[in-house]
Amino acid sequence: MALIKIFSGSEIIAMALQTKLEEKGIQTVAKNNLQSARMAGFGNTDLAVEVFINESDKEKAEPVIDHFKMNL
Repeated sequence: MALIKIFSGSEIIAMALQTKLEEKGIQTVAKNNLQSARMAGFGNTDLAVEVFINESDKEKAEPVIDHFKMNL
């Protein structure tokens, strides 16, 4: 299955969004660019964490994502 990116931003917000999606049974994958950059020996301040979901879950995830964004 193909993954689609649904969020790029801070680690704290990414974790909160992941929690909301997983409560609805939507599996997420996070890519932490900050940790990757640190391990490689350089810093990264832009869009530290990206959250992905399966493309097949997009329709189910959209209402959760929209509600989450409206309540930030």
